[in-house]
Amino acid sequence: MSDARQRTLSTSGESLYQVLSLEKGCSHDDIKKSYRKLALRFHPDKNPDNPEAAEKFKELNSAHTVLSDLSRRNIYDSYGSLGLYVAQQFGEDNVNTYFMLSTWWAKGLFLVCGVLTGFYCCCCLCCCCNCCFGKLKPRPTGEGAGPDYVSPEDLESYLFPNTRVLPVSNTPSYLSPKTPVLTIPKYHILPVP
Repeated sequence: MSDARQRTLSTSGESLYQVLSLEKGCSHDDIKKSYRKLALRFHPDKNPDNPEAAEKFKELNSAHTVLSDLSRRNIYDSYGSLGLYVAQQFGEDNVNTYFMLSTWWAKGLFLVCGVLTGFYCCCCLCCCCNCCFGKLKPRPTGEGAGPDYVSPEDLESYLFPNTRVLPVSNTPSYLSPKTPVLTIPKYHILPVP
């Protein structure tokens, strides 16, 4: 890995301060003053024949962008450039979670739970317990199993116990008796005397 790439993914959080010639605990005003002074010195318009000055100006801009934003500066101070990379990939809110899950004890806990559950394939201590014992458990089949279907008549008799259901013909009166008609019975609910 090249030296520049290692520096961008460092965890020390000091190289951006070195670019601006500052110490790590400096104030926001110190960052602004140092950036203005160095930006005037290395601006590409003032150094048209110097490509190193243009590169230095780009570094100054990126360092100022990170250190002038309070949340990005806090991430950089805590986790370095690697923290900024994680914030860019997963969001600034998830940086602490990422670094907490990458600690040795979190990895060890994940490994121990994997060994105890047969590498997450059995029903002890893993997520499928809700499927086997909770709301999503399979319904029993065979004798003693509850009915899967309830007819509307049974449901109406359950909901309205003092009523009875009478079929009503829906054959129109204008049809002759020899006309074939598909009849669908309708039910009227009448109170039981």
